[in-house]
Formats: sequence, C-alpha cells, structure tokens
Amino acid sequence: MSWICKHCHTKVEDDAFEICWQCNTPRDGEAPAPKAAITCLRCHTPLRFVGRKDFHEGSRWGVLGELGELFVSKEALDMYACQDCGKVEFFLTGYQGDDI
Repeated sequence: MSWICKHCHTKVEDDAFEICWQCNTPRDGEAPAPKAAITCLRCHTPLRFVGRKDFHEGSRWGVLGELGELFVSKEALDMYACQDCGKVEFFLTGYQGDDI
C-alpha cells in the first residue's frame, strides 16, 4: 500500500516507511525542521541538495552479484551542488550544519 507525502506530494510506495524519502517529512505531515543553509566554498552561493549517493569500498563480487554486496563496506552520503560554479560537496547523511 502506498501513501502521499503531505509536504512534497511524493508517492511513497511502501506502507512500511514512516518518513518520506524525498523531503524527510513524517507520515503525519508535520514539516521537517529547516536545514542550515550550506554555502559554496568557492562563490558563497547556497548549495542545492541533489540527492543521496551510495558508495562502497572494493569491487563487485562477479558471480555472487548482489549477495557479494553484503561483504563490502558501504556508506551513504548527501550530495550538494552549486548552481553557479558546479562545485559538488558530500556530507554525512542527515547532516544539519550544526551537528559537529
């Protein structure tokens, strides 16, 4: 069963998810806290969130395919890009700007 996010109107396919994958709004519709503005280190314009990227260490296991992925170290990072100069920065997933 799917549900529609009340904040960004994205269709969430799996009823087991309690948070929208697009905007992190809980299923009840209460908007997420605004994130701290992250600016470009080169031109000081605000960076735009472009998605979450999954990285893994090592190579693919060939014959084992997806099963081999269980044995590699994986990390998900949030990717932000500058629309003016094209610089890309990666942050820990869910980083708010004042967490560290």
